[in-house]
Amino acid sequence: MYENYINSLIENKELPGAVLYVTKKKQIQCCKAVGSFIGADEKNYPVKENTLFDVASLTKVVATLPASLLLVSKGDLHLEKQVQHYLPDFRHKKVKVEDLLTHRSGLPPDLPYVARDGQRDVMEGIYQTELRQDPGISVAYSDLGMILLGKIIEKITGQPLDTFTKEHIFTPWGLQNTGYNPTSNMKAFSASTEKFGTRYIQGEVHDEKALHLGGVSGSAGLFSTAKDIAKFAEHFLYPEEQDVIPPDLMRLATLHKQSNRGLGFEVWNREGDPLSCGQNWPKGSFGHTGFTGTSVWVDPQNELIVAFLTNAVHYGRSTNIRTIRKTLHSMIYSSIQGENS
Repeated sequence: MYENYINSLIENKELPGAVLYVTKKKQIQCCKAVGSFIGADEKNYPVKENTLFDVASLTKVVATLPASLLLVSKGDLHLEKQVQHYLPDFRHKKVKVEDLLTHRSGLPPDLPYVARDGQRDVMEGIYQTELRQDPGISVAYSDLGMILLGKIIEKITGQPLDTFTKEHIFTPWGLQNTGYNPTSNMKAFSASTEKFGTRYIQGEVHDEKALHLGGVSGSAGLFSTAKDIAKFAEHFLYPEEQDVIPPDLMRLATLHKQSNRGLGFEVWNREGDPLSCGQNWPKGSFGHTGFTGTSVWVDPQNELIVAFLTNAVHYGRSTNIRTIRKTLHSMIYSSIQGENS
């Protein structure tokens, strides 16, 4: 049923291309690549199972979250410490590291827009930004908090975020096709995002702030495949089966804290507006989305993982991806429930 739905999305030009990867109890239920994209060379390319996608804000949970947890486990990063302790140029004294991960920093969601070909100092912009509300009280999603966290990781480790995450997270976790700034030969395997000027953006980060940070950011910049994203999710579903991060810390990240948020992850608490997994998914399901059209969702109750990578912005930024995600995930969950009954 849901495979037909994806085909219809391509046929109706709601999405250019997508890869859906579904596992249940470690068994692959679906691995489907559909659609195509126009490359930077203006030629048309089919989306394949191993196509790389700019995963946008999935970077927050795939790179920045596990890197943070690893440093917490070593005693190098403390969630209750002030951000200012690590980054003295950040002037809001009350904001703690945990506030960045739970999106309770009080920072606004974004910086004023600057085009790809513009110039700006992103960190200076963040350091000058005023808080919208007192920290630690209410959830308000912010790219800026996760960019700060990426910089804290770099400060503590003395390594660029891309180097540290590759060495200490992606390689030991077997995420072989996940990383920042794809090499020139890997760019050809990347699904283009949107058109800028006369060319499609291919193998280069879509997010302007991440681009101005050199393609490496705690908020965006990662490229990955659907299979790798599902493998990443599997480590959080079965944390005792990996030895990079203590399992109890990984479980902590997937517990609900406030307003459908955990540490880094969105956590469906069955309150308020349904998340992108749809309203039928059980309480305690966790995941995240990315602006380019990417998402990952995990249902621990049914041991279900859904990685759905698309380049929805290929046709422009006004996409129907929010509705599409809820519909697709609801269909997948119904089919799983049908098998269980």
